[in-house]
Amino acid sequence: MTLTLTIDTARWQEHHRSVLDRFPGLVPVCKGNGYGFGHHRLIREATRLGTGLAAVGTVQEAALVQDSFPGDLLVLTPYRNGEASPALSDRTIRVVSSPGHCDGLAGRRVVVELMSSMRRHGITEADLPALRPVMSGWEFEGFSIHLPLNRVGGAGGAEEVACWVRRLRAERMPLHQVFVSHLSAEETARLHDEFPRTRFRLRTGTKLWLGAPEATRYHSRIIDLVRPERGRRSGAGRRQPVSGPHLVVVAGGTSHGVGLRAPRRLSGLRDRARHVAGIGHACLNRHLSPFLWDGRRCRFATPPHLQESVLLVPGDGAPPQIGQEVAVQLRYTITRPDRVVEEPQVPAGALLATGSAPKRG
Repeated sequence: MTLTLTIDTARWQEHHRSVLDRFPGLVPVCKGNGYGFGHHRLIREATRLGTGLAAVGTVQEAALVQDSFPGDLLVLTPYRNGEASPALSDRTIRVVSSPGHCDGLAGRRVVVELMSSMRRHGITEADLPALRPVMSGWEFEGFSIHLPLNRVGGAGGAEEVACWVRRLRAERMPLHQVFVSHLSAEETARLHDEFPRTRFRLRTGTKLWLGAPEATRYHSRIIDLVRPERGRRSGAGRRQPVSGPHLVVVAGGTSHGVGLRAPRRLSGLRDRARHVAGIGHACLNRHLSPFLWDGRRCRFATPPHLQESVLLVPGDGAPPQIGQEVAVQLRYTITRPDRVVEEPQVPAGALLATGSAPKRG
């Protein structure tokens, strides 16, 4: 029994084509865990789209896929002097985010990252004079600006990019190509209208690979089930007394990404109230799992194990059976399924596993 990602390939690829049509010059991003699909699967899709350029997160990822991709590879992690790097092809483009970290890039293909309101890394306006002398030795590919995903207040993303382009134009910097992120098609079109001599290329992974949730789903199967006895403790630590009709063991544990959560920024009273309620449930050892049975999220009976999880399944519906399928709601960017299966059509009932609201128990 395994944790499986199923793809309705035709529907998924139709979405890719629609994104490419809306964003000419699009650069697919294939980084991290491959957005849940794996690097090689995404690289095959990028090759099929014929973009000629794909972006990866690290030099290790570039080395992993460079023999599978016929185009150029943009490494998003900024170059640092003295870094340990595997052998990379001459189709690799490096990112520079500091004038003090440019050693060894003479004759290499380079993109310069600009500091955005995300405040992560990038060249500032004050850095431009120090950058100019070393740029002449590069095969310069353009500038790049990584905008924050959620912009609250202040200037819009297109205006932030436009401000940078005006500064660079005033400094007589080469502006033939600018890579951008997290912009809409309308925002990108406005930039092209204002700066017709500059090519703006959207770098995206989420919009491209995860923008058609109806085309993909995660699912698991029941490995075993036990009717717990009232008052008995269960699990490897034998810490939690359980009650209810069924203890169900399903495929999928921490090695797959089950039970892993990243901190999130809270905004508004509703978000904060839900977070406080979640803390209260956690204090009572009532942790919701990502597994769904009969349209409702099950609770963990014990903390998830490495490759499987034990769930409490309510007893007011049909009893579960070994081998039955269980839908799973997981974040694609942290999930590593055991296998990826391609089918001509994802059953409509599987939409519960792709983000639609489950029934509340």
